Amino acid sequence: MQKHEVKRLLVNYKTLEEFKNFREFGAAELSMKGDLEDNIIEDNSESPFYGIYYGKKLVARMSLYRIEGKYDRYFDPPQDYLELWKLEVLEPYRGQGYGAALVNFAKSLKLPIKTNGRQGSSDFWTHMGFEASTYQESRDRGESPFVWYPPGVHEQNSEENI
Repeated sequence: MQKHEVKRLLVNYKTLEEFKNFREFGAAELSMKGDLEDNIIEDNSESPFYGIYYGKKLVARMSLYRIEGKYDRYFDPPQDYLELWKLEVLEPYRGQGYGAALVNFAKSLKLPIKTNGRQGSSDFWTHMGFEASTYQESRDRGESPFVWYPPGVHEQNSEENI
């Protein structure tokens, strides 16, 4: 399989233009345009956005946020973890390993990961080594969380979250 290079995307107007391509192909709730506009600082290297280019075209992207351990309601022991949001691959590039490359990049950071599975995506997340988190109404509020546990990390006991 071809190796796809994941790059941290700069928060700038060029990236904003590239994101417009995704909105045309992807579901409206996956649009990162609002997030980008809220975070615009020219060429910010601490951007939460990551992507993969095919030539000069951005074809896959995600946002990755580090959540402080004091807010952890998913992992035992409680610790900093990553929230993976808005993973999307442009339609013509799906099935070629771009989504897997983004997820594997996130896993390489060796922190637990939480994401919310979109409708019809559970097979992808399971294939990537994620597990459906035990649903807790007060914590998950209608979301479908999937979690990835690095070695030594487990699901937090539900009584701890009350």
